[in-house]
Amino acid sequence: MIKQPSPTWYKEIWAAGNNIRPWVGDTKNEVDFITDVMELSGSERILDLACGFGRHAVELSRRGFSVVGVDITPEYILEAERMAFSEGLNSRFICTDIRDYSCFEEFDVVLNMSDGAIGYLEDDFENQKIFNIIASSLKKGGKHFMHIHNADHAELHFPQKNWQIDDDTLSLPEFRWDKQSRRMLSGGLGIEFGSVVYRPDDTDFRPHSTIRLYSLQEIEEIFNSRKMVIKKTFGKFDQTVPASHWEPELLVYSEKL
Repeated sequence: MIKQPSPTWYKEIWAAGNNIRPWVGDTKNEVDFITDVMELSGSERILDLACGFGRHAVELSRRGFSVVGVDITPEYILEAERMAFSEGLNSRFICTDIRDYSCFEEFDVVLNMSDGAIGYLEDDFENQKIFNIIASSLKKGGKHFMHIHNADHAELHFPQKNWQIDDDTLSLPEFRWDKQSRRMLSGGLGIEFGSVVYRPDDTDFRPHSTIRLYSLQEIEEIFNSRKMVIKKTFGKFDQTVPASHWEPELLVYSEKL
């Protein structure tokens, strides 16, 4: 039996250093994509939920947007504040659990990038609270963009193993699917260059995180119940790639009615 991560893994796993990971180099292209798809003018007020160390929020601020970022990890918020202050940007960062952040129809745009904590919480009841925050924070006619893992892909194509090269580490992530809970279990190995490596036991899978994934149909139902409608979907940050079970990512642009 697979040992499950702590239900509050999302409070414990994050640490300094993610701002030098390879995916950080995609930030400008990702911001180009969302501003183009949602046809943003630059005057919109944006809420970035689970903003991490603020890579999207800071880039949007550089382009003239007024941005508020919310994240639960103090180290990330400090780094976001440092970057914004050093450049004199119009952005504000708040260290709190998303569920404790409250506002009503204050924002033109809400973002959940790189999961944006969607599906991270202890159970479906708690996870639904993030969708409540999204809907309540948006003005009528406001726009939402999410970038999450795709449940349809996980259900049909997991388990999977991957690999990724950082500056000093070879990462070998592994993903498995728990059909009953509809959760992705993520684990794997990190091997420092120059270290001695022994053959791992394939049966000893110890996931460090568990994320409730959603299909496009589920997202549509969740948003419809909150008076939101899906406008466009994609399988990656490329407008020529449609959302499908072949794509591990799911990008959804929606609007509040």
